[in-house]
Amino acid sequence: MSIQPRSPDTPVDLIDMFRRDLKLRELSSITCRIYPQRVAEFANFLHGDLRIVDRENLKSYLGYLRNDRSLKKKSIQCIFTSLSSFYDFLEDEKLVNSNPVRSMTKYLRSYKQTNESQDKQLISVEEASMLVNSVLDTRDKAVILLLLKTGIRCNELLSLDIQDLDLTEMTIRLKPTPKRSNRIVYIDQETADVLSRWLKARENRNKYGSSALFLTIRGTRPEISGVERMVEKRAEKVGLHDPRSKRTDSHFTPHCCRHWFTTHLIRAGMSRDFVKELRGDVRGDAIDIYIHIDKKELRESYLAHIPQLGV
Repeated sequence: MSIQPRSPDTPVDLIDMFRRDLKLRELSSITCRIYPQRVAEFANFLHGDLRIVDRENLKSYLGYLRNDRSLKKKSIQCIFTSLSSFYDFLEDEKLVNSNPVRSMTKYLRSYKQTNESQDKQLISVEEASMLVNSVLDTRDKAVILLLLKTGIRCNELLSLDIQDLDLTEMTIRLKPTPKRSNRIVYIDQETADVLSRWLKARENRNKYGSSALFLTIRGTRPEISGVERMVEKRAEKVGLHDPRSKRTDSHFTPHCCRHWFTTHLIRAGMSRDFVKELRGDVRGDAIDIYIHIDKKELRESYLAHIPQLGV
């Protein structure tokens, strides 16, 4: 006699099913942890069946996040991305008729357009050098330098395991994510040297045999919020971040490193197709799939154009 799977009766059942599905899709460990956590927070707000949600519920949650919790627009967008992924999963499993988060697009777009400026701070090569060389902690120096020199996102950096780093080839293999098309990124010699020093220091922190490339003092994989605070604190120390200002271009966050990476490669004369490839931008046009970039030429162009920071 075949055993029929038990139908999900509680939010916990649904969220656990969602978590297992994320792992089955081989998404990053951070995504597998953060997405279900955000859904659980929504379930606590809702106090009802997660399968019976409409636009009014979601609008109330948007207002709560914006007004009661005073979250920034980027944080709210990330939360709704997680919720949309959850309801896509429920729709695929025939547990809901459609994804209700899709109806929120205009509200999120309106919120984004009417809130603070989208301008990111762009620091100079000299300021980036000052920032990196002001950091004495080996791990923090390696984190900031890697963000600047590769343009990878914070969650991509924190998903890295030690086996993803190849100091001989000076390459890093990123975990697959929906936002990235190219998983191989390159590093230059000064980045490789700093990472080598961190790997030696890492041995003293790795109390639990973790595979994570970067570790906290407690020997665990860092949280995104911890890295954000670290980068802002280091930038504030050298006058590149003003936490009291409401102007976005007065703040320096990990994403500003991606902005720096992109801008200075273009200013140095790198081909835009090469910059897009290094950034791992998802190819939007049908013709993009026919563009084949020689990896050897891409590496040589990267090494020729990436700014040197005198580390």
